[in-house]
Amino acid sequence: MSEMRFFVDPVRCIGCKACMQGCSECATHRGKSMIHLEYIERGTSTQTAPMVCMHCDLPTCAAVCPADAIKRTEDGIVQSSQAPRCIGCSNCVNACPFGVPRYYPEIDQMLKCDMCYDRTSLGKKPMCASVCPSEALFYGTLEEFQSRRQGTPSNTFQFGAQTITTKVFLVLPAGDVGLNMDVLSHMDARFEPDAFDHLDPFAHLEPLPMGEHL
Repeated sequence: MSEMRFFVDPVRCIGCKACMQGCSECATHRGKSMIHLEYIERGTSTQTAPMVCMHCDLPTCAAVCPADAIKRTEDGIVQSSQAPRCIGCSNCVNACPFGVPRYYPEIDQMLKCDMCYDRTSLGKKPMCASVCPSEALFYGTLEEFQSRRQGTPSNTFQFGAQTITTKVFLVLPAGDVGLNMDVLSHMDARFEPDAFDHLDPFAHLEPLPMGEHL
């Protein structure tokens, strides 16, 4: 049997937030969504893209964690921080090249998408992929993916001199084979007067209730 894979196709995202609602039903993070929608060009377009953890083969978040609170499973899932170990330093938040982890000050802990490990470890689909009506989030074999659509899935990203490979695949237009992220230029552009992507991508999320610890 072919390996199950997670595909993210931003072009198919319709901004319905079904993925966020589905994610919020996961009992492991108590009604809070660990996925968010990124608005591509806030000033000129309504186009959105779902943001999930890419589950890097060599996760930077885990590498910079001084408390060894972030673990990667044998099957390649990068877990949220372990509550007894996490010291709330936010190193992982700052280090992630994809901007995924979020620090919750009310519980002094980092939380992020763990690809619904309670489901995927049992052969089920992640909640977000199971409810996405446009299949912008797709979980299945490569053969299933190729039989249903066009596009080139890629799990290799170039950030300057750093090459990152991930368990999650980003779907690119047919013929494209990789992404080169000019991070420094992007960071400079964020502070231009007409830039919109510097806004907090987590602004739509509610804080975790006080006193609820994972």
